[in-house]
Amino acid sequence: MSVNTLLMSTSARLRDRRVHLERRATASKAVRTSLVSLAGLIGGPVTNQAGDEVGRVVDVVARLYGADSYPPVTGLIMRIGRRRTFLAADAISKVNAGQVRLRTARVDLRDFVRRPGEVLLSKDVLDHQLVDVDGVQVTRAADLYLAPLVDKVVLVGVDVSLPTLLRRLGPRRWQARPTPERVLDWQAIAPFAEQATEGPAEVRLRASRAALHRLRPADLADILEDLGRNERQQLLDWLEPEQAADALEEMEPAELENLLREAAPEHAARLVDEMEPDEATDALRDLAPEEREALLRRMPKSEAAELRRLLTHREGTAGGAMTTLLVTARQDETVAEVRGRLAEQAEHRTEIDAVVVVDAKGHVLCDISLFDLAVADDTASVADVVAWLGQFGPPVVVRPDIGLAEAANQLVAARASSLLVVDDTDRAIGRILADDLLDAMLPERGRLHFRRFLQ
Repeated sequence: MSVNTLLMSTSARLRDRRVHLERRATASKAVRTSLVSLAGLIGGPVTNQAGDEVGRVVDVVARLYGADSYPPVTGLIMRIGRRRTFLAADAISKVNAGQVRLRTARVDLRDFVRRPGEVLLSKDVLDHQLVDVDGVQVTRAADLYLAPLVDKVVLVGVDVSLPTLLRRLGPRRWQARPTPERVLDWQAIAPFAEQATEGPAEVRLRASRAALHRLRPADLADILEDLGRNERQQLLDWLEPEQAADALEEMEPAELENLLREAAPEHAARLVDEMEPDEATDALRDLAPEEREALLRRMPKSEAAELRRLLTHREGTAGGAMTTLLVTARQDETVAEVRGRLAEQAEHRTEIDAVVVVDAKGHVLCDISLFDLAVADDTASVADVVAWLGQFGPPVVVRPDIGLAEAANQLVAARASSLLVVDDTDRAIGRILADDLLDAMLPERGRLHFRRFLQ
């Protein structure tokens, strides 16, 4: 890709993001000037057309987990005397700062029954953890803001500032007409509220899931580490297994260990199974033997057998830090054929930096870097590439029982990004990558994960 093409691509992404932000409701001056504080509304009066008080607001019901970008208010929980009852949204004429006015004097009051996707904003969301996707951080909702949008009242934003929290704890007169401190648009938020037990399991917050899917694995790892137990299990449920596994690979070992212990064994086993073999081995090694075996028993037999083989290698050796994910090639293949097979492994691109060339018996002949493969002609045979690379000497290989310090010395001497691990018959059994080597050698400093910096 040329510099001009790269600059144009970057400019287009920034332009698309700017347009996306401008389409957010809180970018509208009309919406910003009509914000209604949820905290100021709770406990406020509900009045009829004549202005007479008929009850007090206990909570606001919204369809949080639905298809709408901005959750619509579906009703109120109000107190009339000693009774709490539900008031549907179509009976509401206007929601002002600190009070609600009804559309008619005759109101159909009923008991509240939570429908799929509905939550109580004060009880389930206010003061609870949420993810600021734009800021890539975990925070808490100090206040929520409602506003009229088209023909309904919707949840448009959340205030996460400390002054707002302190104001809520102050005199009631301060709560009635708040001045928003730091309002985040709801489209940038992934909340973790109690969900209705009834209804289809696929009821989720579509907009938040889409926003979370745009985050890098390293960002998701940071978020998972900051979330509470229930919230991070809910976040894992939102993510596709492959995406969740990528995030788990970027977590600190102690945090990952806690997460796997918190999760249901079936779910934890599925996540570990989706991880790269070397990362999965590290995660399993940190668990107690009975916990490790409980997860392995719930995995497919072939994957479990592979991980058990990796676990037989001692920690602190090349075998203990290697991945078994290898792409091999024969000499009679063309470069184009090998590239096609590499394309099929795109999801493992961070674990593959070379292709192993083997003979008919599986013995290692050469280790072709992806760069050398990229500059080779499509019609060239693998044998031609092997012959050309032969002038630089044989491939650097290590045995699985070699210590990591010695492996690191050989990696530096070879000026390579990985080393092949071979058995006593010179058959490749794995590859040790530079970042995994450093992760294993510097445990006291946490896992470095160079991919975090390179993404």
